Amino acid sequence: MTATVADAAPAASTAPVAAKTWRSTIALAVIAVLSLVIFGLGTGSGSTTTFVVARGTDFVHLPDFTVPSRVAAIVLSLVGLALAGWTGYRANQRRKVGLWLPIVYGMAIMGALLTWAGAGRDATSIQLTGLLTSSLFLAVPLVFGALAGTLCERSGIVNIAIEGQLLAGAFLAALVGSIAGNAYVGLIAAPIAGALVGLVLAIFATKYWVNQIVVGVVLNMLIVGLTSFFFSTVMTENGDLNQPLGMAKLPIPLLSKIPVLGPVLFNQNLLVYLLYVAVAVMQVMLFRSRWGLRVRAVGEHPKAADTVGINVNRTRVRNTVLGGAIAGLGGAFFTVASGLAFGKEMTAGKGYIALAAMILGRWSPRGALAAALLFGFADALRAQLGAIGSPIPSQFLAMTPYLATIFAVAGLVGHSRPPAAEGVPYKK
Repeated sequence: MTATVADAAPAASTAPVAAKTWRSTIALAVIAVLSLVIFGLGTGSGSTTTFVVARGTDFVHLPDFTVPSRVAAIVLSLVGLALAGWTGYRANQRRKVGLWLPIVYGMAIMGALLTWAGAGRDATSIQLTGLLTSSLFLAVPLVFGALAGTLCERSGIVNIAIEGQLLAGAFLAALVGSIAGNAYVGLIAAPIAGALVGLVLAIFATKYWVNQIVVGVVLNMLIVGLTSFFFSTVMTENGDLNQPLGMAKLPIPLLSKIPVLGPVLFNQNLLVYLLYVAVAVMQVMLFRSRWGLRVRAVGEHPKAADTVGINVNRTRVRNTVLGGAIAGLGGAFFTVASGLAFGKEMTAGKGYIALAAMILGRWSPRGALAAALLFGFADALRAQLGAIGSPIPSQFLAMTPYLATIFAVAGLVGHSRPPAAEGVPYKK
């Protein structure tokens, strides 16, 4: 009897995780089957889709390629179905799938969608390089927001205020940039606004032990109210304080002329290049440095960290302020980096999508980058399908990024475990 109980205990403890993984497998399989039926079998047998990959400045001019729409959509849908099967196989072995799987799966399903949408349209084609370039650019605020969330939550502070930090950064970048008449000055000012919001969050979370989620939501509402008030009064009455400044692209010699990758990665503005640096530095610092080990110790087991001399609350305050500054820098995307004037609530919920990217990326800078690129691709896809006159209603296209967010946080890519002490105040 004792042996039976002991044998049953481990099975009971792993059952919920296994059930969740199998639900993810079934969901992925259902989406792939729908793609096969709608995009594959629903495409005319004689139609073709043309993809454009080359640009005039490339070293080598790659020719456009045309694929049979129905066959390509069926093959891509079957690839998605095979990846769903691989997820089930890994679930049966009680092993996680890598971050590559949701990326490849998403690309396969989106490829089937693009093939179906462009089928039989001789006058239009799918601008593949332009789609990828837009995906990276639109993912910029999501990456910075996800990095901010990762930095805060790795130290144990839940940062729901990313939306407010992005909006504050966008506002101050536009204001200071307009006063100085220089977009790069606005770019420098943006992190200051985000850091101030992060400081308020850190004080309430560490000194007064207020519920961090509640504080984050209140801060978001506060920033929306403040920026809307100043926009309606100061900026509206004086247009010189809200000029649509822009940052020029800075093509890297030689690299920017590589076909496909050159225009996507090496012909961007300064903010995108700062993104590359931020992701690389945070990945190394969090997982390959003594500082990162201390931060993760504070987020996982603050009492143990305290016993070895780490000041838990000081570490949390510093990380939250730094995370706010990173999110504020991402807020500059909406104004000075995009050449737009500030508008009310112009972040449009991107901070919450950044939180989803952080969860999907499993609290890792590298994973957050991959997840944010997926959401950026969904946003760029909406614009691309609208440009080619897709039969999908525009309202459904506008929902694409948010549907991708829902699928991500619903656990379609497996179970993610947050830091153990996340959201728990440390009281001595």
